[in-house]
Amino acid sequence: MENYNTTITKSSFWTNLFKTPAKRDELEEVLLTMLPFKSLQAKHLKMLLKLIHNRQYTANEYIFYQNDPGIGLYIIINGEILITQETEDGERFDLATLGRGDFFGELALLDEEQRSASAIAMKDSQIAVIFKPDLDEFVETHSKEGVKILHGISQIIATRLRNLNQDYFALYNKIRTK
Repeated sequence: MENYNTTITKSSFWTNLFKTPAKRDELEEVLLTMLPFKSLQAKHLKMLLKLIHNRQYTANEYIFYQNDPGIGLYIIINGEILITQETEDGERFDLATLGRGDFFGELALLDEEQRSASAIAMKDSQIAVIFKPDLDEFVETHSKEGVKILHGISQIIATRLRNLNQDYFALYNKIRTK
């Protein structure tokens, strides 16, 4: 396993917040491919686009750290993001590498727990962020559309949980048969 810790630069929470916004049509194109957003009416999608913050990250920059407060959903417009988890004794496990159209941090939209993993930009990356308070207000104001978004997020979480269960079962059976 590669050790990225020697080259990763730390970022403060608000750095690069207002640099180079995504083109709205590009952001809209990515959102329309995502289950939580693809069934929104055009006018509601445009309202949601106004809530999205755009961030630029340089290669090896942390987007957030494991145990940070969960504050929003991150959508990759361009770039590559590594999701990694560290044990208490400092051992690091790379969980996923994500690219354009992928998203992460969705649990922050549903609960108020800390991040279970870190996210690191492996290449210069353009990320769109929907912060929980903004989405909460949208859901309260436009409940029918908000339910569509939350339903889409819950479907994704359910699928990820099923996949995790299958992985666990496969690993359990592999160990058991040895």
